[in-house]
Amino acid sequence: MQHFSKENIDALARRYKNNLINSISGYKSANLIGTKNKAGNTNLAVFNSVVHLGSNPALLGFILRPTTVPRHSYQNMKETGVFTINHISKDQIEDAHHSSAKYAEDISEFDQTNLEAEYKANCLAPFVKGAPVQIACRYVNDYLIKENDTLLVVGAIEHLFVQEEMLLEDGYVQLDKGEVVTVNGIDGYALPQLLARFPYARPKE
Repeated sequence: MQHFSKENIDALARRYKNNLINSISGYKSANLIGTKNKAGNTNLAVFNSVVHLGSNPALLGFILRPTTVPRHSYQNMKETGVFTINHISKDQIEDAHHSSAKYAEDISEFDQTNLEAEYKANCLAPFVKGAPVQIACRYVNDYLIKENDTLLVVGAIEHLFVQEEMLLEDGYVQLDKGEVVTVNGIDGYALPQLLARFPYARPKE
């Protein structure tokens, strides 16, 4: 196996190091976060850090990079208090990835891609039309991670839309039925397949 010490990692070329460290954590979620500011400008950005924080209350979180430069998604959700999280399907990956390009605040990523905004449930923020899972969240809080100046943003689930064929009788959402993709690193998209589900694990007697 190839071995990297901390000293080796610190000495790596920036692009190589970014690719290495971004990909070693494993497959990550692939989501588009939709927001709109009070002036009516929409924003759409790809995130690979959305995580489950709890079921009761239903909370999700994601990591926001340092706010030393404008972060339109963050500004909008702070201003309006709402945002959407949309799972990315196989046929959306090219446009979803392009949403990571740095556009001015008054230029919507919806206008620069084939992705379409969709509004429902009286949610101010736009959903992504055709996304197999769409989640409307209320901005709750954010917490500074002082070690690298990133933020953990917390959202409370207000509305949830799931394609019917993905929703099983016990409430389980089988993502591969909707061709929901995952991210390896920051630019590699993969299509996972469910291998097995197991019952609740209990100690062996």
